[in-house]
Amino acid sequence: MKKEELNLLIKQGEGYNLELKKSLPSKASELAEEICAFTNAAGGVLLIGIDDEGVIRGINLDNNHRSRIQNILNCIEPKIELTIEEISVDNKTVLCLHCPSGNEKPYTVSGSIIVRNGPNSEKITSVQRMRDFFQNSDRIFFDEARCESFKYPEDFNQKFFRDFIRHSGISDVLEDETIISNLQLKEKGGYFKNGAVLFFGKDPQKFFPQAITRCLLFKGCNKTYILDDKTFAGNLLEQYNGALTYLRQKLNLNYIIQGAGPRKEVLEIPEDIFKECLINSLAHRDYYEKGAVTHVDIFDDRVDITNPGGLVNSIAKEEFGSRSLSRNPLVFGLFLRMNMVEKIGSGINRMIGGMREANLPDPKFGIHGFFSVSFFRPINFEVWLSQLTLKLTTSQLNLLREIHLNGQISKKRLSERIKLGKTAIDNNISSLKQMGILQRIGSDRSGSWKIIFNF
Repeated sequence: MKKEELNLLIKQGEGYNLELKKSLPSKASELAEEICAFTNAAGGVLLIGIDDEGVIRGINLDNNHRSRIQNILNCIEPKIELTIEEISVDNKTVLCLHCPSGNEKPYTVSGSIIVRNGPNSEKITSVQRMRDFFQNSDRIFFDEARCESFKYPEDFNQKFFRDFIRHSGISDVLEDETIISNLQLKEKGGYFKNGAVLFFGKDPQKFFPQAITRCLLFKGCNKTYILDDKTFAGNLLEQYNGALTYLRQKLNLNYIIQGAGPRKEVLEIPEDIFKECLINSLAHRDYYEKGAVTHVDIFDDRVDITNPGGLVNSIAKEEFGSRSLSRNPLVFGLFLRMNMVEKIGSGINRMIGGMREANLPDPKFGIHGFFSVSFFRPINFEVWLSQLTLKLTTSQLNLLREIHLNGQISKKRLSERIKLGKTAIDNNISSLKQMGILQRIGSDRSGSWKIIFNF
């Protein structure tokens, strides 16, 4: 590797196919796990002697260190072969380990399978989950498979590739072929990978007709009447931008006046939530499903975003929301390089938190067969009251109206507002709780009321 190529890799920063280490880890298993993760995925490069900020610190290498590295490789089963380079930069030595994608997956360290998830390596320990994950690894990693019919440069979107390089902060001093190689966009046979076609193809649908996003607007709360139907094709970023623009056009805007400045337009459901969900749906969907596409469906009461492929087998149901593992790690890593993914494994909790901050119901998730998220739109309170099948008294209706206006209102204030005694207030609150309409969050003194909107 030339010094220029090394500098380019450093500037790219850690990602799906690059790991930086300031020094040789004290534990042999730590380095073995990083190598194993690359070998179980698309391969990658491990640079030792560079800190997290990309500063070359260098390491001291002697025969004992070289022997230790060989012992580390012996921790991996089955045996692997990798290329080791010692690169001298300004009288400092950087150790470069080129880890190829293995042909005998799964590879293990001390009986555990290690996989690459974005810029991190993760351990899978459950025997059943190991079996599930690797029983069909080609199907799990659609984006790593070769696309033999894709021709370079004819089918390659050169303009978007340059935009990607600038947006990702990647130096453009080297030739495109070198950058393509460093980003692992080609497999060993020289063919472009499916993920590279989805991201950088001029017309990805020429190769994968199912790789589209369909947006629909419905009248009412079911799929009986379609008011508008639009399909977005092109590369994954074009689909993302198209779907986000569609949501902006079809949902309501709220206006916030801040001092003497111009009014601020805010989408009725926070836009950042949709950004998070759309990236997830495009990066994690199952592209092998040829009869299904990514869907954005807008109803009177909610927005549903759905993509083929439920929860990845290697993630247990109870781990949903705390762990993330992509079906398409190359695609996910490219989105990550564009700073469109904030923190791996936290997207679900950010969506929930964003809805709560907007005083909207928690999103509902479906994880079987298809992955779906339902975001409920702001409620027309009086319409909701009129549609309740439960029979409420006038006092109970008035009590709910006051709580809707102020979730932290005290019982004393409720008594004053609707002119009922303390006992009557307590009895009505108790009845509404039993009906499942009202809930107290926190203590009596510092908590708040929550109305349960059933859909």
